Amino acid sequence: MHAIDPGALMGPLWTLLSYVALGWLAARRLAVDPRPIATLLIYLVAPLTFFRGLVQGGPTPTYLLLTLAAFAVASLLALLVHRLTRGTFAPQESALLAFSAGTGNTGYFGLPVALVLLPPEGVTLYLFCVLGITLYEFTVGFYLSARGQFSVAESLAKIVRLPLVYAFLAALVVSGLGIDVPAAAMQGLAVFPATYTLLGMMIIGMTLGRVSIREVDARFIGACVAIRCVLWPLLALGAVLLLQAVAPLSPELAMAMLLLGVVPMAANVVVVAMELGIAPAKGAQAVLVTTLAAPLLIPFYLTLMIRLAAL
Repeated sequence: MHAIDPGALMGPLWTLLSYVALGWLAARRLAVDPRPIATLLIYLVAPLTFFRGLVQGGPTPTYLLLTLAAFAVASLLALLVHRLTRGTFAPQESALLAFSAGTGNTGYFGLPVALVLLPPEGVTLYLFCVLGITLYEFTVGFYLSARGQFSVAESLAKIVRLPLVYAFLAALVVSGLGIDVPAAAMQGLAVFPATYTLLGMMIIGMTLGRVSIREVDARFIGACVAIRCVLWPLLALGAVLLLQAVAPLSPELAMAMLLLGVVPMAANVVVVAMELGIAPAKGAQAVLVTTLAAPLLIPFYLTLMIRLAAL
């Protein structure tokens, strides 16, 4: 494979940043409260988006194994970061760091990039990995975030009320039993992925619209950047090299795994922080920094990793 063209990433980047700018204007000029939007995303838009993606993808045991592996890796990494940071950061900051450690902007930013860089089979493999990370966000990740503010019982109660878990199970039942979802229903659900992206990125801008320069926390942002821009690329490259050493690994799956490791921080960091009330402003600052760095870092990282993995 050849070097990655930074120009191919500029379209997705500017689109996402324009959504952030719209959110900033909405907060500054219209005094829009982002908290109801975060609740809407978590309890309605995300589950329907997730259900549609899983049903449309036609899950097979191989694809679901990718989903399970991505979920396990994200959960273990989040638990590790939570254990390492809870003694050096405040409880809410530690919880937010742990949540962000297990995820990335694999959907809003990563999917448009995957469509540019990967063939159709590679995009499908990438999407089922993304499903595992999304499932982490609204189960283990949500629990760890809630623990920054609530007790164990209260945190578990919040997870039980999350509809995304039930959307995942419903999609598996529908696919497993071969039930055909009416075309009109699937067409109606088609609006939700774009809505998910738009509102998710706007929330970052809305949150930043309430933050002054004096509230910037360089230590917290530095920790987030180190996890997302150093630890994740190393982890993705190490996983590809390890799998290549023990079994044949298709170039499409290897590239999908590498892309998971180089996307910026997830916008859902801000969505979940807003819903639970755990330092959403700090999360928004860190997400914006990694998103702005993405068009420079992604081509550099991917070109280097492709060479090291001999793809």
